[in-house]
Amino acid sequence: MKTLKIAAVAALLVWAIASTVPAKAQTVGYNVRTGDVWVDTRLGEINDYGRRYHDPFVSEMTGHYGAPRSLVLDLLDRRGWAPADVYFACAIARALGIPCLDVVNRYERNPGQGWGNLAKQMGIKPGSPAFHALKNGAVGTYDRWGYPIRIDQRVSVDWAQHGPGRGKSSSPGQGGKPDHAGHAGKGNGNKGNGKGNNGKANGRD
Repeated sequence: MKTLKIAAVAALLVWAIASTVPAKAQTVGYNVRTGDVWVDTRLGEINDYGRRYHDPFVSEMTGHYGAPRSLVLDLLDRRGWAPADVYFACAIARALGIPCLDVVNRYERNPGQGWGNLAKQMGIKPGSPAFHALKNGAVGTYDRWGYPIRIDQRVSVDWAQHGPGRGKSSSPGQGGKPDHAGHAGKGNGNKGNGKGNNGKANGRD
């Protein structure tokens, strides 16, 4: 009987500790299902890039996706979000012309629903113009990271070989471009996006 009481108390303590931990996006063994294999592959690679190259990743999120730097750092460093989850939240926001924080808050209210379901609920369905805009956004990001790709191109990128400072890189069928990864804060990544506040934040806190 005493053993059962001890086990019950231990279980209660575990539950209490778990309930105080803020909701997190996926962090271990990153594997997300958006309904599009190409997008899923890119998210896995973006997750790897963000873990390897923290500062260039943050610069991309602030300089080209309009997310406040304070939000990006909070998600990555305090809330334990995976880089790909931060990217996808801000990519959805940019495609819809809304602040990244709006998508973050909506995801954290029900993290178990997954990104694919959330994107659909917000009107971004596979094959839709908004989903195509998400894919174009990934193409632009890879270009700034020094590895040009095309939408739906079958390619696998190893950022250990093609990350910042590793010279020129190219994808099959395309000419190599100088590796300018790590300089994502330059240029006008928000061109053509006049909707909402997301494209106007320009990385300011």
